[in-house]
Parts: sequence; C-alpha cells; structure tokens
Amino acid sequence: MEGFEASGAKALSFTDVDTARLKSCPDTKPDRDCAGAKAPLPEDASVPGLKAGAFSARAARDGAAGAKALSFTDVDTARLKSCPDTKLVACSDPQTEATAGAIRLAGSADSLRPGSSAAAALRPDLRMTGAGVGADSEDPKLREHCGVVAIHGHPDASRQAYLALYALQHRGQESAGIATADGTHLSNIKGMGLVSEIFTDEVLARLKGDMAIGHTRYSTTGDSALLNAQPIRVESTKGLIAIAHNGNLVNLGNLRVHLERKGAFFQTTSDSEIIVQLIAHSQGTTLVDAIADSLGQVEGAFSIVMMTRDRVFAARDPHGFRPLSMGRISNPDGPDTIVFASETCAFDLLRAKYEREVLPGELVMVTADGVTSRQYAPPQQTSCIFEHVYFARPDSMIFSRWVQESREEMGRQLARESHVPADLVVPVPDSGVTAAIGYAAESGIPFRFGLIRNHYVGRTFIQPEQRVRDFGVKLKLNPVRNLLAGRRIILIDDSIIRGTTSRKIVRMVRQAGAKEVHLRISCPPTISPCFYGVDTPRKSELIAANNTIEEIRQFIEADSLAYLSLDGLRNACDGGEGNTYCVACYTGEYPTQWVDVEDILPAEAVTR
Repeated sequence: MEGFEASGAKALSFTDVDTARLKSCPDTKPDRDCAGAKAPLPEDASVPGLKAGAFSARAARDGAAGAKALSFTDVDTARLKSCPDTKLVACSDPQTEATAGAIRLAGSADSLRPGSSAAAALRPDLRMTGAGVGADSEDPKLREHCGVVAIHGHPDASRQAYLALYALQHRGQESAGIATADGTHLSNIKGMGLVSEIFTDEVLARLKGDMAIGHTRYSTTGDSALLNAQPIRVESTKGLIAIAHNGNLVNLGNLRVHLERKGAFFQTTSDSEIIVQLIAHSQGTTLVDAIADSLGQVEGAFSIVMMTRDRVFAARDPHGFRPLSMGRISNPDGPDTIVFASETCAFDLLRAKYEREVLPGELVMVTADGVTSRQYAPPQQTSCIFEHVYFARPDSMIFSRWVQESREEMGRQLARESHVPADLVVPVPDSGVTAAIGYAAESGIPFRFGLIRNHYVGRTFIQPEQRVRDFGVKLKLNPVRNLLAGRRIILIDDSIIRGTTSRKIVRMVRQAGAKEVHLRISCPPTISPCFYGVDTPRKSELIAANNTIEEIRQFIEADSLAYLSLDGLRNACDGGEGNTYCVACYTGEYPTQWVDVEDILPAEAVTR
C-alpha cells in the first residue's frame, strides 16, 4: 500500500502510551502478549515506561472509555513508525481493510510537520485551521463538516464515488473514505487528508463492486483522528452495514448511555456510529424496519447514506437540516445508475441528471429491483439557511433552489438596505463574490477583484516561529493596490464570527491606500452557536452576541458596518420553493430541544 513501508512481520512503535487495548489480526506472528491481545514488537522497540501486558495509548478524546480506543489490522504487512511524543499513532476500526497509505509514516520526520496528512492522523492536537494558523490566533470561517455520496449500479462505483467526493471537497478536508460492495463482499478504505491524496489509482483498484458510499469530513462530534473517519463499517445482527453521515446529533449522550447499558461496544467517538448501533439493537424484523425505527430515535441533523452487501440507503432527518439529492445516470444497455450526493455539483462531474431531493423524514432504498421509499417520520422542514449563505457551492441546487440565485439576491437586498456612496465594490474571496456581484448590480457601483486569494495554501503550510502580525490573512489574501489606493471601498463578506479576521482584512485594505472602507455582510449578525453540524464557537466567543453593531464596527476599524436583515435574508432565499429555514444562529431559537452547556450553572452549596 502506498505510504506504508512493508517489512514482513515487523510491527508497531508507540510512545506516550497509557490507556487503550491494541488488537492484532489473526495472521500476525505474536512476540508478546499485550493487554489480552497479541501484537508483535520490533526487536529494537524502546518505549519508556512500557510494561509487558500493558500496551495502551492515550484516549483520542476526553471521555473515551478505557480500553476501547485503537485497533489495528494487517500489521504484519506494514511497518508504522511513530514520532516522539505521539499521542495517537495510527488507527482504523477492526473492519477496515486498509488505510490507503493515508498515514504517511515511511518518510522522514519532516513529513510529520503540522498540517500534513500524517500529522493530522498522528497528532490531532496539531491540526491547523484556516491557512495553518491555530484557532487561538485565527478566526476561521464557519465550517460545514461533511459531504456524502452514494452510487448504486455502476461497474466502476469506487471511481464514481471518488469523483463525487472530489466535487464535495469544500465540505470537509480532514479525512475521506469510500466503501464498496459487490453483492458478497463489502470493502472500506479511509484516511486522513484530501480526497486526491488518499485515493490513488492503486487504492481505487482495491475497491471493487457496483455499489459505493463515500464521505469527506471535518470533525464535528468526535476528534479529527483516523479512528473517526468515515464510512464506518459495523458487523451486526442485521448484517454488515457501512454508514456515512453529514450533520450532528443533539441527543447523543442519552442514546450512547442507553446503548452501552444494552451491551453496545463503540469503536469510535463519532456520533455517526450511534445510528448503526441503534439499527443493530432495533426490534425491527427487517433491515428497513430497523433503519426506520433507529432514525426515529435520533434527534438533530443528519443526511445519511448507508450500504449493505447488496443495497444502498439514503435518508434525511425530519427537519431536513442538511441537503441530500438524488440523481440518475442513464444506461441504454441496462439499469440506470442511481446516485446520491450532498450537493448537485457532484452530479455534473458524474454526468448524472438531478431528479429530486431526498425529502425530510424520508428513507430511500435502492436495490437491483429499483428505488423504493418510505416516510419514516412526518416532515417538519427547517433547513439550514447557512447552506445558501456560505457552505454550498454557487453551482449547486440546495433545497430545490440554486445557491447562486440566493447569494446574488442577498447582495441586491444588502444594497437596498444599507447603501453608501463608494467607488468600488470588492468581495472578500471566495465566499463574498456572488453577493458582491448582486450588490454591484443593484447599486451601479463597479465590481472589482481588489483582493486576490492564494488558492494554493494547503494543509502543509508551516507557520514561522516568529509570528508576523496578521500573517494568516496575508498568506491567503493580497490586495491589488492600484485598484484600492485613493478609493472608497465597499467590502462584501458573508459573515463575521469573532471579528478578528474582518479587522485584519479591513486593515489590509487601508494599508493598500483605500480612502474609506465600508464593510457589508450578506447575512444577519451571528449571535448563537449551531448544534446541527456547523463549527461555530461558543456564544461567549461570538462577537455579535456580546456587542452592538457600532461596537463591532469600532473593533474591526471600518468606516461603516451593516448586516443584511433577517427578513432580507429570508426573502433572498425564497424563490417560491416553499422552504422553511432554520435561522437559530441569528435568533437563538432552535427547532429542536436543546440546552447550551453554558446555560447550566452548578448548584450552590446549601448552608444549614
């Protein structure tokens, strides 16, 4: 496998070990017993403080239970090397057949630099955000956490899934995986990094079958380690099931405790596995009944694709928080290929024709006999409006409406509500571009790309030891000085979260010679965190939750600041499709029951 250094029966080196059992595959030649499982040790292993029979590794996430953390397969065919102070060396669930060489350990220590694929797998605590700048110093955009795809009835299903995931890469860049089935076997390969880094031709050739599901991830619940990469594959009383999930469950804790009391053993800390465990413990007599029963028990946001050895399933939560569309590839020589994807832009790459959305509360099953559907719960649509504001690509149709149309109308409405005399309309690329086009068209002010984005800032960027002020923003954006100098500029962006990045951009435009800088935001102030699969900070960290618009303006150092009104946003996203949207991040009113941890105060001691 690419990225692994084959070395016979040589095995694993670990450092900083303390709490998880390691399992080996049956073919491994054991040298020593380790916590009840057999795993070979290299002759030159030197692990400070390691005692025989006590092999363990630090839990990947707070609250992970004791000896449930890591499992290894095929250790007799790969030699995995760890770096000093590694907390989580390498992991895959017991059913995973390979890790696609995504943990690239065969190279030198330089390959473990912060932000690299290997470092992301080995040291989740070293993960970098934005352009490689830590969360403490940067104010990254809100992130969508997952993109999912499913393919049924294509002779090269794995490659079709790969292409679809490539089109959905913007929805998650930390890990990716593809599972395939051929009616008898179900294979699964996943790894840390970008889709193109993980799935080479050699890796795709291992994934055989005419069905596939795929996933690209940015961690929500659970950490960013390979342990939680998807698809997750579980053998249960209902058979072998693979699942890929976009969203976030809000009743995760109660369900997990309930299942563990019933004897469930969790391989990961991801909430996606909850659904598989519910299916395995369901009283439903058929698999379809068990899936419908399980989906009815979870609360929150989920767009899911699942696969058995011979069937593909797709489902959305009753609120329809996250998008999921169905398409078809016509085949004149046989049955059509049915595809599902988080966004319709993936269909374009597959030459698939969009058919419809998977409805809120709907479960769709695809077999060799065709497509069937059942409504497992009544729809209560409150779809995430931020998909139209920021997450989705402009060339996608989300919730039956083109994203480009919504964003351009946001810009037009913003110009109607808060126009100011200026010389140029300049977007903050890329997220502000479409709204800026609408603003310029409505206001009559020329549109120009006054900020140029470096599209080649990757995950492997190394931040200099001596930090340069505003270095992260300067790395990603650079001003076109001859356009900005001496002019009044209207900057268009999609949102302000903490405010630190906006201030850096405003400063950059001023330093380029702009006479005035007016910031316009194409959504209302974000005052509440999201619990439905969006990476938002705590309420205490949201600048709009704790400051007036004038105070925010002073902080970001703009000449003026205005947001799009909530009514303006709703109107912009309404093209007569009849959608109802979740706007909890702007109002604090959530469509499901939820209590913010920050609102739970400790009880005071009672003095008698």
